[in-house]
Amino acid sequence: MRRSGSLVLAVVVTVLMLTAGLVSAPPEGQPRFEPAATQVAGSGQAVIAHRGASGYRPEHTLEAYELAARMGADYLEPDLVATADGVLVARHENEIGQTTDVAERPEFADRETTKIVEGEKVTGWFTEDFTLAELKTLRATTRLPDLRENNTIYDGRYEVPTYQEIIDLAAELSRELNRPIGTYPETKHPSYFDSIGLPLEPELVRVLERNGLNRPSAPVYVQSFEVGSLRKLSEHVRVPLVQLIAAEGAPYDFIESGEARTYDDLVTPEGLEEIAGYADGIGPAKDRVIPRDADGYLDQPTSLVADAHAEGLVVHPWTFRNENAFLPEGLRTSDDDARYGHALDEYEAFLDTGIDGMFTDHPDTAVAARDEDR
Repeated sequence: MRRSGSLVLAVVVTVLMLTAGLVSAPPEGQPRFEPAATQVAGSGQAVIAHRGASGYRPEHTLEAYELAARMGADYLEPDLVATADGVLVARHENEIGQTTDVAERPEFADRETTKIVEGEKVTGWFTEDFTLAELKTLRATTRLPDLRENNTIYDGRYEVPTYQEIIDLAAELSRELNRPIGTYPETKHPSYFDSIGLPLEPELVRVLERNGLNRPSAPVYVQSFEVGSLRKLSEHVRVPLVQLIAAEGAPYDFIESGEARTYDDLVTPEGLEEIAGYADGIGPAKDRVIPRDADGYLDQPTSLVADAHAEGLVVHPWTFRNENAFLPEGLRTSDDDARYGHALDEYEAFLDTGIDGMFTDHPDTAVAARDEDR
């Protein structure tokens, strides 16, 4: 599957990583990785808990992840950003004013600042300006309070978790529930973190190694919107990599380097062939699998799933949610955006395309849809 550079380059990179203590050499004759399809927990399509059971608890908290696993999720999905002391933590963005109570903490008032992240001016508080110990004093808040009022009753109760804590939780729940529960981390804004001297990839490799997870068939996928981040990781990890594909625009590392191609180019047969050289799957915005017509109704599926499968890539679209605000016309139950719509019907349409898994804020609904589809 992945073919990342010449044999000589691969040997040099491996030696450097061994010297740095980041990876261990694979036993002689053992493959570096296995096809991603073997990674799917259980049978059928994988249910990937998008930031945990974020439809029911503040996202990116251990409580949201635990609830997701108990609802039947196969994978717990954190966005990973770095602290000032280089620890990987789970947050939607490195700006944490929208997802923690930091704005209400007078002791951190002087940390508010403005930065340029992926070409956008952002004002707030940033994980890279806090040590892990300082972040642990904050408490999570609901990112979409207008749509998920129920979640707000848990605001101020839960900590910001590290990736290590999520791995530990997945292992504990795997034993308790007697089924494999994996993790599905995303490197968030990797070019930005590299530019400030806090590269995400080396620490992610170290965490996987420390936990014995950098091996074929470990219950882990690693994802990123940036091609460069995945190419770096493809030299050092033996778990499947997934190229995320937004509904529009281009990977930021393409923009930063002046590369003219966009996400549209990546989903062509030629682009998918290129992705198969460094990754094992794609995570497309779900409209790229089934677009909506001019009136907002689901249209006919594209050829993306079949084209990706032809290159040996799994397809995990994002993000499925129960609320009317996120559903197509015809599946909404009212004009109330926060009310649940006919989400099971949307899952059915997408499962019929042959997708291999789905990112969801409501794991129980995804499990019900998958089980009903069998």
